[in-house]
Amino acid sequence: MSSITEFGSLVLLIGDFHTPTRKADIPSEFKELLNTDKIGMVICTGNVGTKAVEEQLRGIAGEDCKIVQGDIDYNMDFVETSVTQVGSFRVGVIHGHQIVPWGDQDALCKCAGRLGVDILVSGHTHKNSIVDLGGKFLINPGSVTGACNAMGEFDINPSFMLMAIQGQSVTLYTYEQVKGELKVSMNELKKP
Repeated sequence: MSSITEFGSLVLLIGDFHTPTRKADIPSEFKELLNTDKIGMVICTGNVGTKAVEEQLRGIAGEDCKIVQGDIDYNMDFVETSVTQVGSFRVGVIHGHQIVPWGDQDALCKCAGRLGVDILVSGHTHKNSIVDLGGKFLINPGSVTGACNAMGEFDINPSFMLMAIQGQSVTLYTYEQVKGELKVSMNELKKP
């Protein structure tokens, strides 16, 4: 397995903090991992909870920080959707509460088509997932704090992702805390 440092700058995919209302903070192991100069962009699915979290995210990547409005981001001034270019991929981000039913892959694929993106990053379900559907990559980094979701599910594992793009391929590293242990998985996706 290649070291993530071989890719150079990484994109942090993160969201659904819900601090301090549902969870106090992100796991300490995650804080250590995110304390790096290798992250060049942040894409956040919203529900940051506080201005302090927003400032933390902007501190990681400066102005290259894309945060969208979550359904509980009260008094925050975020956009509903964001589209950016990362290498040869157009990447869009939405919170996900706009998709009915929540997390529906066909509806997410249609949203990716409307936004004209190769990769759609969304949240709201609080469960990480990577799906290749209809030539679109649907990515959900999960809830970085493991906060319960809107369906009342409390057994959520905290997670986030790091994305590296080289040419026509995407490598995703999913960091997940499972029963107190840090698990890392890698997925490679290629443009059709």
